Amino acid sequence: MNHCPVCGQRSIGKVGTGQYFCWDCCVEFTVKDNDIKVFDVQADGSLLLADDYVLEQHVILHQEGVT
Repeated sequence: MNHCPVCGQRSIGKVGTGQYFCWDCCVEFTVKDNDIKVFDVQADGSLLLADDYVLEQHVILHQEGVT
């Protein structure tokens, strides 16, 4: 994986096997075969599977320059 599926930026890091973190929009995502799951990182560090609304909000904030 070489770009974020949410914001499209390339500043991602690998955090585990098939697990990545985007430094631009601060989401974590997993890639397995052709399945991509995006997680919202909570304040306590836990992960919450992102729904369409959460993903839309990340894109809006990223476009406004707020993360």
